[in-house]
Order: sequence, then structure tokens, then C-alpha cells
Amino acid sequence: MKREKQPLVSVLTPVYNGEDHLAQCIESVLAQTYQNWEYVIVNNRSTDRTLEIAEQYAQKDKRIRIHNNSEFVGCDENGNIAFRQITPESKYCKMVHADDWLFPECIERMVELAEAHPTVAIIGSYGLRNERVSWDGLPYPSTVMSGREICRNSFLGGPYVFGSPTSTLICADEVRKRSAFYNEANRHCDIEVCFDILRNRDFGFVHQVLTFTREHIQAESTFSRRFGTDYLGTLEHLKKYGRTYLNDEEYRTCSERSWKKYYRFLGAKLLHGSDKGFWEFHRKELARMGYRLKYGGVIKPVLAEMLDLLFNPLKTSKKIAKKLSR
Repeated sequence: MKREKQPLVSVLTPVYNGEDHLAQCIESVLAQTYQNWEYVIVNNRSTDRTLEIAEQYAQKDKRIRIHNNSEFVGCDENGNIAFRQITPESKYCKMVHADDWLFPECIERMVELAEAHPTVAIIGSYGLRNERVSWDGLPYPSTVMSGREICRNSFLGGPYVFGSPTSTLICADEVRKRSAFYNEANRHCDIEVCFDILRNRDFGFVHQVLTFTREHIQAESTFSRRFGTDYLGTLEHLKKYGRTYLNDEEYRTCSERSWKKYYRFLGAKLLHGSDKGFWEFHRKELARMGYRLKYGGVIKPVLAEMLDLLFNPLKTSKKIAKKLSR
């Protein structure tokens, strides 16, 4: 695609204290084979060298500009601030978190697919998460899928293909029509907005590894695993969009399965120990969604595991040996 025919893409990086990886992130944007982009770095009152690094690059390339928040805000609120920075001329938005980076053909391949298929609103791809490739499972070479079918399959246990904010390209008109792109109350608001957009639009997928997502101990994904926010996210998405994509029987089955998995997770935490503030966190999150924590649901999987330990000693010893080997 010749540059004079390339639609403008707004690349966005909301960042707080990202000096360790920000330069690599910015360099990956500069290295894109696609050239018609603007790059907005939203500095969330960083106390390290983040602003200094961003300013050095902005002085070298006029396509880079910096927005400095007047006060510190939460992660998802900072994401919403970033989405508000896109110019009226932008046709697409590309988020890239400060810990992450893009492979050189990322924007070009995603825009090519979007331009060829105007019904598509979100474009994803394979992504490298530390050392493993994720978000696979879609049959090759299909590149455009019904948004409603993708969301339905996601609820029914099909492959998760939405990836992370870094791994997707989004049509800017879908951003502009929402006063707040992310629902800041939901820790998995990037997934929620996919369910919202794809009610009326299609999903595109590039069968190529185009992004790198870094996972480390400070990352939100690490907190998610410890506190089980994925289970809460599934319950929230089901409540909001389950009946949009599923029939009554499918919704009932998915709901029962999701609650069972959630209480099994809570039971394991009760039996083996949990982080400080774990139970208060879950009580508050459930209350926000209009639910309450049912302690009977927590105890049931605990009793089941204790009975298993009592009547299957050989199986128990194998489990213990497996954990010790790790």
C-alpha cells in the first residue's frame, strides 16, 4: 500500500513508570513498514525517566506527541484518556502498551485486512506472550468471521482470539461513538468492549505473529491469575452479553459452568491459602455486579477435595509429588 493511499492510524501508548521498556516499544512503532501514523504517548504522572525518554523521541519525529495527565489516574482510565487523543482524521486505532512491542509488519497487515473488508471493526492476530504464541485456534486461512459467531463461540468455550489491547487494531469510528471506550469498573474491559462492538460488526484475523506482550510479576495479568479476575470477568460478560449471543439453553449451560468453575477456584483458595485482601476483593466485585458471595458454594468443592484426599490416598500422594517436583 503506497503511503499516499494509506489511511491514518492513531497509535496509542498509555504509560506509568515505563522507562525499562518504553524505548523498545517506541522503536517498534518507528520500525513499522506502514508509515501513515500518529503516535500519542500518554504519560500518567510518571516518576521515573518515562517523560524524558518520550520527549527525546518526540523531538526526532513530528508524528510523535505527548499528553501529560494533570493528575494520576487508574490504568483503564488512562487508556480512555489515550483513546480521546486520536485525531478526527484517524481511521484506525492501534494500542501498544509500554511493556510490549510490534513486529515491523503489524500495522500494515492489519490495515490491509481492514481495508479489504469494511464490515470488520476489530482485527487480531497471533501474538507472542513472553516465549509462547497465543490467540490461535481459528482455522486457516479464514480471515473474516461474523462478530456474533465469534462471541458466541467464545462463550461456548471456543478459542479465545481477542488477545490483549496490544494485539488488536480497532476502527476509530467505534472509539468515537463511545464517551468512554473502556468500562473502568471491569478489570477485563478490553474484552467487554469486544463483545459490545461485535454485536453489529465482524472480526478480522491475520494468521501471523504480529505483536509481543510482556508478562512479568508487576503485570496486571499476574494479579489476574492470583485473584481469579478471569472468572469474575466471564460472569460479568455473561450477564451483560450472554443473552445477546446465546439461546436460552446455551446461556443456562454457560452460566452454570462458569459459576461452578468460579466456586471451585474459591474453594481451592480457601483450602490452600489466598493473598491478603482476596475475600474482600471478591465480595466487592460480586456486589458491584449485583451478586453476593455464597459461602455454601465455596465449601462444596472444599469438601469434595477433602473426601478425595481421604478415600484416594494413592492419587493424593501423586498430586503432592507432582507439586513438589515443580
